[in-house]
Amino acid sequence: MKHIQSTSRRAFLKRTATTAGLTLSVALLPGRHAFANTDNVHNDAPFSPSVFVALHTDGTLEVTCHRSEMGQQVRTSIAQIIAEEMDADWQRVVVKQGTGDPQYGDQNTDGSRSIRRNIDRLQLAGATAAALLRTAAAKGWNVSADSCECEQHTVVHKPSGRRIDFKALVSVAATLPMPDESDITLKDKARYKLVGKPVSSIDLPDVVSGNTVFGQDVQLDNMLVAVIVRPPVLFTEATKVDDTAAKAIKGVKKIISMPVPTAPPLFKPLGGVAVLAENTWAAMQGAKALAITWSQNTHNQYQFEDEKQALILAAKQGGEIVRKKGDAISVIDGAENVIEATYFTPLLAQAPMEPPAATAWVDSDTVQIWACTQTPQSTRSNVAAALGVEEDKVTVNVTLLGGGFGRKSKPDFSVEAALLSQQAGQPVKVIWRREDDIQHGYYHSVNAQHIRAVQDTAGKTIAWHHGTAFPSISTTFAKDITAPSAGELDLGFTDNPYSIPNMLLEKGRAVNHVRIGWLRSVCNIFHAFAIHSFADELAYYAKTDSKDYLLSLIGPARVIDLTAEDAKYGNYGDPIDKYPIDTGRLINVIEKVCDIAGWESRKREKRFLGLAAHRSFLTYVATVVEVEVKEDGSWSIPNVFTAIDAGTIVNPEHVKAQCEGGAIYGLSCALGKISAKDGAIEQSNFHNYQVARMMHAPKKMTVEIIDSSAPAAGVGEPSTPPFAPALTNALFAATGVRIRELPVPSQVKRNA
Repeated sequence: MKHIQSTSRRAFLKRTATTAGLTLSVALLPGRHAFANTDNVHNDAPFSPSVFVALHTDGTLEVTCHRSEMGQQVRTSIAQIIAEEMDADWQRVVVKQGTGDPQYGDQNTDGSRSIRRNIDRLQLAGATAAALLRTAAAKGWNVSADSCECEQHTVVHKPSGRRIDFKALVSVAATLPMPDESDITLKDKARYKLVGKPVSSIDLPDVVSGNTVFGQDVQLDNMLVAVIVRPPVLFTEATKVDDTAAKAIKGVKKIISMPVPTAPPLFKPLGGVAVLAENTWAAMQGAKALAITWSQNTHNQYQFEDEKQALILAAKQGGEIVRKKGDAISVIDGAENVIEATYFTPLLAQAPMEPPAATAWVDSDTVQIWACTQTPQSTRSNVAAALGVEEDKVTVNVTLLGGGFGRKSKPDFSVEAALLSQQAGQPVKVIWRREDDIQHGYYHSVNAQHIRAVQDTAGKTIAWHHGTAFPSISTTFAKDITAPSAGELDLGFTDNPYSIPNMLLEKGRAVNHVRIGWLRSVCNIFHAFAIHSFADELAYYAKTDSKDYLLSLIGPARVIDLTAEDAKYGNYGDPIDKYPIDTGRLINVIEKVCDIAGWESRKREKRFLGLAAHRSFLTYVATVVEVEVKEDGSWSIPNVFTAIDAGTIVNPEHVKAQCEGGAIYGLSCALGKISAKDGAIEQSNFHNYQVARMMHAPKKMTVEIIDSSAPAAGVGEPSTPPFAPALTNALFAATGVRIRELPVPSQVKRNA
């Protein structure tokens, strides 16, 4: 079997061999360099201060990345944090990708939490290694460790100027006892050389040269490629299969029926029939040649337009109260003029550039998986359960991901590969075609919202009544779920930052007919669209500048108090005292983005700008979109401006790239639409599922990072939610047409 490994080219520098135990632990690997106190050192003595660091005898610092790399440069950021605390030479740092293993703690690369949930322990790992290196040097020089300092991959004795390379300290450091955590001091931020600096991606040379392995790239000896024809409607099954034509295609080796799925979906395969062939082309042609008759069930009655009307009605009727302040209903019922609007967003597909792919080799004793997965531990447990083996028999090797956006946090495609390999008796790679990805994924939920508000004689909003209705992600995990969870509502709904004296928020009921899953920014996308679009509408009715009115809605800078139950769900699982909801930071990004966008001069310069600002994943983002609209209604985006306050930043270039990518993804969310007829998804590829294209992509993007000493917060997702409302607000400024339903049309003609 050919071993597949995804690693930097620099990983092929000279290294000494290590035992399996050492490569999975954090170790200063013992060496052979002559140094004081090394006479009795055993060259195989392990040293394990954490699971992230390995210092080799040639001086190479190997950092293990336990998160999945999908373009956000987490492999570089994690290495930066550890190398900073050790004051390591960046040119001598390599990154090793961790397999799925509970020793790393949570490995799920989602929720914009890779840095914020790990920076403290990564700093501690690097600082501990540095402390042991200083102690090792001090023993050799017979001086105090306090008089030694790590500096550019060496330890320096400050009083004498003596200096020694890290590689010469490995043998001694390997024998030292672990220091107490309370004795470890982190590096002073004033001395940072890597963290907070625009360090280039450690993987960039290999990526641009094609010297990398993504999920679709994996090749094993004797491997078959599988393409699965899945049922068009959820939980239906093949009642008749004619595979005669498929078997006649050169290269097709096996036709295997998949297990019939049952509710709830979980991360189980969808069922269907798999064609296994010697190559991808033969597998694809074999799949096209299958003639299959499918069963029917209640999901065949699912019509998208019917669901749309039902959700709108549910949003208007409301239901269970999730937040109440004052008496919004009495104020609204007693008002002469009530401003109201209904907003609707369709299902969306994550549509990563690389569709899902996984390779499995199931033999008598072990199971090997290679997958572009965001969740290696979940992959491990789900594969083990499907095969009926112990988890420790399953190894999940994480490849690079050609985008993820939440789709690859569901390990169903790895389970498919494992089941097929078990039946075929040889390695099998399951590839998802673009059509499979669009028609059989875990979709971002469809949503309807209805908002009513009342303004006083001065134009100030004094009452806000807001209903939201959408099928819940919980339907993927349990039967008979008909309402959103508290965790979903706290993604931009119940954590509304507006200072309005009378506010009522309610959730409606909804029935689901497809698999619902996470998509970049999750429910923040549709909640931000409605809330920040309606804020712009209120500004219009108040005859007030949109920015000024938004700031008046937010009110004075303050920390929003949450109830104990709200805090449990409403702060992205992080402590509210560490990450308070600080409207002052939201106000600050609004002021900053309007400043860099030239908001005050827009009318004089005849520029059409739209503004939105949103807190998500503990980060504050404000976005201004500029549009140009031609006479025929076609529109383009000359500029996008973003201001972000994400607390402590590891790599500003990565943050800027994530903001730019998040804006493009927000544009795709504003353009995309997944719908269904008779239970089957109508879209199949990019010809009828729209994503951002060159004609709509911003010509220029400007990102301003707010300098902050606050704890590190999320970066990968927060710039996506404010994009759609900023875009539609800009289109209203340009045309007078209010867009309350997505997708945004390709032409928006001016009102007469």
